[in-house]
Amino acid sequence: MAEVVQSSRPRRPPATATAVSEPSILLYPRLRKSPYFRKSRAHGAACYSVYNHTYHPRHYGDPVGEYWALLEGVTLWDVGVERQLEITGPDAFDFTNMLVPRDLTKCDVGQCKYVFVTAPDGGIVNDPVLLRLEPDRFWLSLADSDVGLWAMGLAHAGGWDVTIHEADVAPLQIQGPRAKEVLTELFGASILDVPYYRLRAYDLDGMRVVVSRTGYSGEVGYEIYLLDASRHAERLWDRVWEAGTPYGLRPIGPCHIRRIEAGMLAYGCDITLDTNPFEVGYDYRWMVDLDQEADFVGKEALRRVKAEGVRRLLVGVEIDGAPLGSYNDGSMIEPFAVVAGGAHPVGAVTSACYSPRLKANIGLAMVPVELSGVGTHVTVETPTGYRDARVVDKPFIDPRKETPKR
Repeated sequence: MAEVVQSSRPRRPPATATAVSEPSILLYPRLRKSPYFRKSRAHGAACYSVYNHTYHPRHYGDPVGEYWALLEGVTLWDVGVERQLEITGPDAFDFTNMLVPRDLTKCDVGQCKYVFVTAPDGGIVNDPVLLRLEPDRFWLSLADSDVGLWAMGLAHAGGWDVTIHEADVAPLQIQGPRAKEVLTELFGASILDVPYYRLRAYDLDGMRVVVSRTGYSGEVGYEIYLLDASRHAERLWDRVWEAGTPYGLRPIGPCHIRRIEAGMLAYGCDITLDTNPFEVGYDYRWMVDLDQEADFVGKEALRRVKAEGVRRLLVGVEIDGAPLGSYNDGSMIEPFAVVAGGAHPVGAVTSACYSPRLKANIGLAMVPVELSGVGTHVTVETPTGYRDARVVDKPFIDPRKETPKR
């Protein structure tokens, strides 16, 4: 890992604490809690989903207000559910390179990469952010599936000399146009030198952290990965809150309105084991490198898919009618069916929302290739009836993803 940088900023006087009454909640003992659970709960988390067998704050009572806070200010996300799968050992590089279709010889120490973990048939097991901390030490910041078991099975079956475990690490995300100001309060001006999708280690008041210029928002943002999270999580939350209060820091859940606008994928709805990278639009050579010398799980299957072409594609859609709400992903109700040429479903809307900025219902939909052209008209079956829809370009906003690189 790169040299640890000591935070150079003096602490502000502690902000005045406000007592928050925490209502009772029924918790299931087989589900885990994020190390930040008590803090996010005290700040008013109003709805939870389950992600990586862990309670995850979905929103704090006003998803639309949270959306505008992300666009106009700065926000704090409890993403302790993003478990860090650590891979170390003499074979760590070769093993990790075998797990993913990206060519990791092009990933420097101190760099992050968005990757797919693929199955033998080319299906997507997970889509984590990979962090290369040392030549033979990697974290996979996991989406919602049991990659640890998958990786351990592959390592055992292949006789790889690696150690795989879930590290005691939990990230917070600080996202929004004022994120740099909050991070500068915490770590000093050196944080501004961290490029997009790069990382740096810091010591913050005796807490070891890794800070990356990444996030799930399509906006300027950072993730603070706290080591020894089981001991220090609440202290880190308070420290970030103290630094962010002068800038209007607001806790929010994952802003699905903004990520749909950005065309960002969500595991379990837009991508699953039943989808492959080419079907979801990631046919870029840098994302699935079929020409690299190294083998990876699913390489031959994906080579066949590339040669034969796909039969369906994930596209952007705009759906007519009244606002569909802040997020529809099939977790509460069945996914919206896509209908063409009659009442027979030919596809499904995998994620949808009403975009306050675009003043339109937008979404991602898996449809047959013959219906994937921009301008194609389809019908979508919603809980309130059939609606007209049309295929549009995605991402819906900032197609070159310039905003998070600012």
